[in-house]
Amino acid sequence: MASSPEPKRNSAEPGRANVVPLRPKPEPNAAPACPLAKCDGTGWLETEGDAVKPCDCRSIRGKGSRARGLASAIPARYRGVSFDRPPISDMARAPESRAVVSVVHDFVDDIKSRVRAGDGLWIMGDVGTGKTTLAMLVSKSAIQAGHSVAIYSLPRLLYRIRHTFDSADLRDSYESFFRKLISVDLLHIDDLGAEKRSDWVLEQLYAIVDERYQAQRSMIVTSNNGFEELAEQIGPRVVSRLTEMCQELPLYGDDKRNAFSA
Repeated sequence: MASSPEPKRNSAEPGRANVVPLRPKPEPNAAPACPLAKCDGTGWLETEGDAVKPCDCRSIRGKGSRARGLASAIPARYRGVSFDRPPISDMARAPESRAVVSVVHDFVDDIKSRVRAGDGLWIMGDVGTGKTTLAMLVSKSAIQAGHSVAIYSLPRLLYRIRHTFDSADLRDSYESFFRKLISVDLLHIDDLGAEKRSDWVLEQLYAIVDERYQAQRSMIVTSNNGFEELAEQIGPRVVSRLTEMCQELPLYGDDKRNAFSA
């Protein structure tokens, strides 16, 4: 399928794609998603000085909503991932991957405080070494701990952004979707760098990463590229911020994808 055309640029700002501020006002016709009708559905309230504070709705999410969140956010293949099951249990014993698994284990053990602190992980390395599986385990643990999580492969994320420019539904507008990406507790982007480079791609990625960087909100990313290759693909500004936001975890070894049985 041919990719959607790049959105038209804002003629008032030549050379820049449409980018919204960190906390745009909610659309007046959109139904509030907050069960208490206090926030705009993001779980955060604006305060004086352009700051934010948690909405009370964040504390009333029960086990049922977390279970629904897990089912809707985590792909079916990865819902059973665990440190006690292959391939992660095998990776924990392998010399080339056990150190990375140990770091991820420590992150998951302290998931609430790590996400609240805006800590992140960047898992990089060869194809089929378990990067996505480990990242999905982190996202699964965050959901189970009550955090909001959004998971996208990079191609899928860019497709969704392009789609918002064609949508007439205010709840599916660019502003609404962008607000979700920058306000969710943990943003998980898989296959970073798996998209043809263009000015539009660079601007979208920079806008998302920079907003989360400024707000100190967690990200977990995976990539098949190292620093130099990824800087060439998605731009040095994005890579620079990711290196500050995330602990880098190089993961190399044999392709384990065929052995996945979670």
